[in-house]
Formats: sequence, C-alpha cells, structure tokens
Amino acid sequence: MDEHFFKVNKWLYPVSWLYGTGVAIRNKLFDWGILRSKSFDVPVICIGNLAVGGTGKTPHTEYLIELLNKKYHVAVLSRGYKRRTKGYVLATPESTVQTIGDEPYQMHTKFPAITLAVDENRCHGIGKLLAIKEPAIDVVLLDDAFQHRYVKPGLSILLTDYHRLFCDDALLPAGQLRECIGGKNRAQIVIVTKCPADIKPIDFNIIGKRLDLYPYQQLFFSSFQYGNLQPLFPETSSDPQAVESEKPLSFLEGASILLITGIASPAPMVEKIKEYSEHIDQLSFDDHHQFTNRNMQLIKERFNKLEGEHRLIVTTEKDATRIAGHPHLDNDLKPFIYTLPIEIEILQNQQNKFNQHIIDYVREDTRNSSLPKRKDAYQS
Repeated sequence: MDEHFFKVNKWLYPVSWLYGTGVAIRNKLFDWGILRSKSFDVPVICIGNLAVGGTGKTPHTEYLIELLNKKYHVAVLSRGYKRRTKGYVLATPESTVQTIGDEPYQMHTKFPAITLAVDENRCHGIGKLLAIKEPAIDVVLLDDAFQHRYVKPGLSILLTDYHRLFCDDALLPAGQLRECIGGKNRAQIVIVTKCPADIKPIDFNIIGKRLDLYPYQQLFFSSFQYGNLQPLFPETSSDPQAVESEKPLSFLEGASILLITGIASPAPMVEKIKEYSEHIDQLSFDDHHQFTNRNMQLIKERFNKLEGEHRLIVTTEKDATRIAGHPHLDNDLKPFIYTLPIEIEILQNQQNKFNQHIIDYVREDTRNSSLPKRKDAYQS
C-alpha cells in the first residue's frame, strides 16, 4: 500500500469527540490562565506538530542547530522517547541510546559542542539547563513540545507532513491528530514538510489556502535532501579509502540493498534509493523500534540472500544509533552498513527569509522581535 495514502476511520468519530473534548478543556484552562505557562529569560524555540508520527522534527531541529550554533550556545531539550531513564539527564560523552533516547543521541553525536538534555518535565529541564554557567545557554530548542503548554515558548514552529496535512486529518483515534486543528494558531511559523521534488508552484497556493493561517503566521515549505552515504563502521571496511571517506549516492548504482528502517515514514527514503537501484529488500519496523536479538539474526539472513557482489545495508541515522551498539550485530556485516543522512531544504527561495526570522527572534528580546505579532497566540 502506498504509504502516502491515509484514511480517517469515521466510525471512531464518537471516541475522537470525547478525546477532543478533553484536549479542548485542557487548552482552555491554559488560555484562561487557570493552568499556567511559564516564560523564561532566554529565547525558547519549540518545534512540534499536531499529529503523532514523523513530520521531520529531528532534521528541522538539526537545521536550527546548524543555523544558530555558529553565533550562540545552543541547548536542545527533548523528552527522550523510549529511553530507559527517568527525569533530567544531561548528555555526556558516556551517554547512550538507552540513557537519552535515539533522536537525542543522534543530535548529541552530530553536534557535540551543543548542550543537550532530556526531561519529561520541560519546565524543570529548562531550569536545569539555565543553571549551567559554563557555558551559559543563549537559546533553547524544544524538540517535540508543541503540546507541552506548561512552557510558553517565544517562538513556535509547527510542522505538517505534505502527505498528511493537518487540515485533512482527524483527532485520535479516528485520525492522527493529538489536538484540534485550532491548535495551529499557537504557532508563528508553519512548515509543510516532505514536499516532493516535483511540487508545482500552484500547489503552494492551494496548500496555503487550505491551511487557513492567520496574517501573523508565516508559511514555509521544505523537502528532504539526502547527503552522501556514511559508513557506520569505517574502521572495519575492506576498502582502505572508506575509512576516511563517505560515498556518493551513485555508490548505490547496481547494488543489491537491504534497507532497514524503524521510522514513521520510510517512503521518501525508499523512493530516493530506487533512483539508483531496483534491487531493494526492505525490512520495516515501527518508529523507535528496539531491535531484538531475533531482528539481528533476521538482518543477517536477509543480507546473505542478496544476490551479486555489490551488496549493501542502508539505514537511517536514527536507526543506526540503535543498531551500532547492539551486542548481537554480526561483525561480518559491519563493513557493509551505511547510513543515509537527511538534510532540510527550504523551498521557494525562502531559505534566507526563514533564517532571518529565526535569527531576528534570537537576537532581539521577544517583546521587540521583528517577527509578526500574534493577535491572540493562544486562542484555539
């Protein structure tokens, strides 16, 4: 089945109505000040979505890290989904996927200069981060915290998947929305993610009208761009050049590929690899899947069934964090495993405009920000 097709289970609407009533009451309690949202003395940027599942939060968070890290000391705070620890944990060189979660571990590995922590209680986590004096935190990025309203971010970025726009979706369990569509009004920036390479100019206008944003909200579109293949275990490669070098995507041409994914939406990655090879055997697992010993055995069995001399295992950066340290990963497979990095491209020649919005917010006090002001940011 085409992953880009989805349906709303209308027979579950009564349950969704009950769920939505509870969520709406909670939001109103925040709107009326009965439940309090806390502001902080540093710029806080929230990156989130209305739906469950992957909209590309981690690549967009990494984009912001790269944008800001040259001038500011950036801190990232995440919940640390499926980690085996509780409470506040500050990432260190000894941190593992088990202690901080796969996505935070990925960011910590790629950007060791930033401060990264996990905490279910975002207010508590930000407080702990701001207590760090050396180096002092200049800006906090909240990963997947759009519904965590106990924190009042200065800037909220809402992501929605091109293939499953929130305006087409429904509340859980009929659809995949965590809260009512009106929650979009809390965002100053909305990004339509995972746009196809062949998206037409008229589609931008059509989607913009369907999302029905307010004048204070800025709309952007982004797509995934794939970087060069990175050997997961370069020191094990039989190719002496591979130890210090990455591989261009053309390295996939003519290869028999075992593609391993444990992400919410592997379809764009599959489509990209198909541009180079038709010989793809795919092993798909649930998002954040914890690989078992049997999974490792299955990976070995499926790899050994690949035909030809040019055989590869390709996986995502996130999945690689859970595969690399697995005690039952066969050493013979290590020279063949590559990760396919994802980068973000802002479309419509709007990258400079988007970057400037972010930089202006961080540079200036939020009350004097050059970003368009919200008329009523917390009306839902």
